Amino acid sequence: MRRFQRGLSLVEMMVTSAISLMVVAAALLAFTHQLRASRNILLEARLMQDLRTTTELVAHNLRRAGPVSAAEDGVHFSHAGAEAEMAYRLRAGVIEMKLGESPWQAMTDVNTLRVATFNVTPRVDEIVLTGFCARACAEGSSATCPPRQQLRSLSIHVEARAAHDPAVIRSTRTTVRLRNDALSGACPI
Repeated sequence: MRRFQRGLSLVEMMVTSAISLMVVAAALLAFTHQLRASRNILLEARLMQDLRTTTELVAHNLRRAGPVSAAEDGVHFSHAGAEAEMAYRLRAGVIEMKLGESPWQAMTDVNTLRVATFNVTPRVDEIVLTGFCARACAEGSSATCPPRQQLRSLSIHVEARAAHDPAVIRSTRTTVRLRNDALSGACPI
C-alpha cells in the first residue's frame, strides 16, 4: 500500500513560485509607474508654483510703479519717492531683477524651469467723466470738456518649459492696474 502524500510536490512548488514571481513583478511595475507619475505631477506643480510666484512678485512691484518703460528685453520703472530704479528682464531662460546699481539677480531657477516668454505690455484706456461736471460743456469743446481720466495698466505674460521635460509648457498671465491716473480737461466754470 502507498503512503499518503504529505506537502507539495516539486512541480507544484515550481508553479506556485512562478505565479508568485509574476504577481510580485506586476506589483513592482505598477508601483514604479505610479511613482514616476507622482514625480511628474510634483515637478509640474513646482513649475506652476514658481511661475505664479514670479509673476505675482513682478505684479506686486509694478502696482506701485511710477513711470514705466517697457522694452523688448523687460521693463524698467521706479516707485514714487524712490531714488533707485527697478528692472526686470529675461536673459538665457531666467527672469532677472535689478534694484538700482546692484547687479542683476536671478528670480527663477534654471534647474526647475526655462522661461521662454516674458512680456510686459503697457495699455492706456481713457474714460470720459461726463457726469462729473455740474454744468454742461459748451459745444465744440469736446477736447477739453468733459474731463477725461487715463487708466494705465500692464499685462504680464510669462511662459516656461519644465527643465526635466521640455514637452511640459505652462504660462501665466496677469494684469496690473497702475496708480496715479492722469486727468485731462476741465469742467466749465
